Amino acid sequence: MSFLKNWLLPLGLVLLTLVPVMAGIIRFNEIGNGGPITEENRRFFSEPWIFRIHIFSSSIFGLFGALQFSPKFRAHYPKWHRFSGRILILAAGISAITGIYLTIVFPRLETDGPTLYYIRLVVGIVMITSLINAVLAIRRFDFKSHGAWMIRCYAIGLGAGTQAITHLPWLILYGQLLTGLIRDGAMGAGWLINYLIAEYLVRRGKMTNVKE
Repeated sequence: MSFLKNWLLPLGLVLLTLVPVMAGIIRFNEIGNGGPITEENRRFFSEPWIFRIHIFSSSIFGLFGALQFSPKFRAHYPKWHRFSGRILILAAGISAITGIYLTIVFPRLETDGPTLYYIRLVVGIVMITSLINAVLAIRRFDFKSHGAWMIRCYAIGLGAGTQAITHLPWLILYGQLLTGLIRDGAMGAGWLINYLIAEYLVRRGKMTNVKE
């Protein structure tokens, strides 16, 4: 029972992170092999190194960030928490900045609706803002506020995993890819669901009461 209490959430987050990680590996392989180039993946070949950096930093943030959600692990290994926290802050910053850059420079897909571009920009800005607040909080030794902002930042960073779930109902019902505003809504819902869950955890306070 103690194992489930301490590791159920981190394991769930790892599994959720594996969805975009596996998709990233597929893209890595496509870029490394020079194709096949399709209408859907053509944009990744326009900025291959920035895309690689984005996927790598996002994967590090998602996978290793999950360990921070085990209260017992953080309490028993405070040095690991501090060391990995610095790496996670760097990875989150790179992920957010490259994400915004790719949003700006990538050509719009035909399946994208009119709002997805702006949703991505807002999400990227919220992630960076959360990260900055987390860094400022830890500099003034406000551990509770630091934890709260890092949870929000992590929730945004894990949006791609939840988006796989928000796309499922449409795929199951209609057997086709989402397009237009429906796709925008499913993408935005992934980030929104994560952020609302993060706020719930923050307001409960149990994830942010670990002293450094």
